Amino acid sequence: MEAIEKILSFMVETEKLKDVIRKTKPVGLSRYENSAEHSWHVCLSALMLKEYANEPVDILRVIKMLLIHDLGEIDAGDTIIYGSETQALKEEEAQGVKRVLALLPNAMDQDLIELWYEFEAGETADARFAKAIDRVPPLLHNLHGNGHSWSTHNVPKEQVFAVNQRIEKGSEALWSVIKAKLEGAVVDGLLK
Repeated sequence: MEAIEKILSFMVETEKLKDVIRKTKPVGLSRYENSAEHSWHVCLSALMLKEYANEPVDILRVIKMLLIHDLGEIDAGDTIIYGSETQALKEEEAQGVKRVLALLPNAMDQDLIELWYEFEAGETADARFAKAIDRVPPLLHNLHGNGHSWSTHNVPKEQVFAVNQRIEKGSEALWSVIKAKLEGAVVDGLLK
């Protein structure tokens, strides 16, 4: 029963992810997305796009990565990808992930922490695909929301292409489609 109590405490703590506000608005909505919504969306996206991974992937591992990859934001908050990949922020996120996962019983946290670090490193087929998928919803939010986040944060097209080209490492087919959409956004003036 103590193990169940610990899992329930973990579940309550992870509710806080619903209060971490991201920098993009869901398609068709005027409010900003929260990190829990993002986690759900990337998991669903991975499931739907798994056949387009460059290499065979274990979709359960990919989904686990995507479910835990932003848990550190409970402590560190969310920052826009185009300016957020600093060592200090990654350390703060790592500490947050460790703190939240430590609530779990029976060393359940160890496998999940290792999975989080695997995602961050982006060196395995599963991690490359998960990182590729993680980039897609924010792009769709901007593409279907008049480039709201790009313009608000003055993100130039060169940076959008450079940061998101990492999609290609996980799915060349997906990057091909997304790249064409980004090029269309440049033509349409959504991305400058």
